[in-house]
Amino acid sequence: MPGPGARPPRQRVDGVLLLDKPSGVSSNAALQRARRALNAEKAGHTGTLDPLASGLLPLCFGEATKFARFLLDADKRYTATVRFGAATTTQDAEGEVVATGPVPADRAAIEAALPAFRGALRQVPPAYSALKHQGRKLYDYARAGIEVPRPPRDVHVAALTLRDWRPPDAVVDVACSKGTYVRALAADLGAALGTVAHLAALRRDATGGFALADAVALEALEAMAAGDRVRRLLPADVLLRDLPCVALDAAASDALRHGRTAPGHDVAEGVVVCARDPDGRVIGIARGDAGRLVAVRMAAETARQDRPDAAQDMPLA
Repeated sequence: MPGPGARPPRQRVDGVLLLDKPSGVSSNAALQRARRALNAEKAGHTGTLDPLASGLLPLCFGEATKFARFLLDADKRYTATVRFGAATTTQDAEGEVVATGPVPADRAAIEAALPAFRGALRQVPPAYSALKHQGRKLYDYARAGIEVPRPPRDVHVAALTLRDWRPPDAVVDVACSKGTYVRALAADLGAALGTVAHLAALRRDATGGFALADAVALEALEAMAAGDRVRRLLPADVLLRDLPCVALDAAASDALRHGRTAPGHDVAEGVVVCARDPDGRVIGIARGDAGRLVAVRMAAETARQDRPDAAQDMPLA
């Protein structure tokens, strides 16, 4: 029996929470605060936002954590503020200024430089990043003053437009692939204009088909009643909505659930699909393999919870 003031045991919570992460809070700290607010057993995020950044951070709870990788690979949209005239150690406002330079003369100069940063790019990741070299994160080397190789990576910038120009700050809209560092983009834009720049602010507006307009602020979530917090959850299978689906009969559903293969349903070799049972509920994801379906990740059969609120009507398992 918990003592006075003790937190009740964590409970089973399944679903996706669209969180508006505040600036100044790490993604993991935001996740843990949301987890405490929902008193959830299991939680994970779908790719981090730097502490400086704010905006959309989808969080996965319970069964949804099994499918989080589909958001890790998703394209993103940001509103970024590029500040010209100063370079920093981290390429953003959290670092120390290490160089200064002139501010571009006018808006036209910035707009003329943007096309070179659209499309396929080879981008050198920041020294202060969580990428690893020989098992250690790059920022560990950077903090120790050690330079290590940072091979360029292939990224794609689908859109880059200037929204506002108030010297020394340019506000730009960015649509980009996973793995794109917007702060590296800011620094490179400064260099292209013959000066220096860093990322002064960043807000994520969308990812994986989810929009910031549908997110809840962290403090607002914490201020809600328990039932209202749960009702903010989306069904776990929203993470699979872009996958092709196959409808299975009871025998095939049971086979996949227990690690056996099922009839292939004309699914091509290597194609990943969302598998549904005869009632139309998602049982997990499967892959085409030599004319059969093999289980990739299955949802628990007990995913539905015994709570009377609407959030439990999720079409999962």
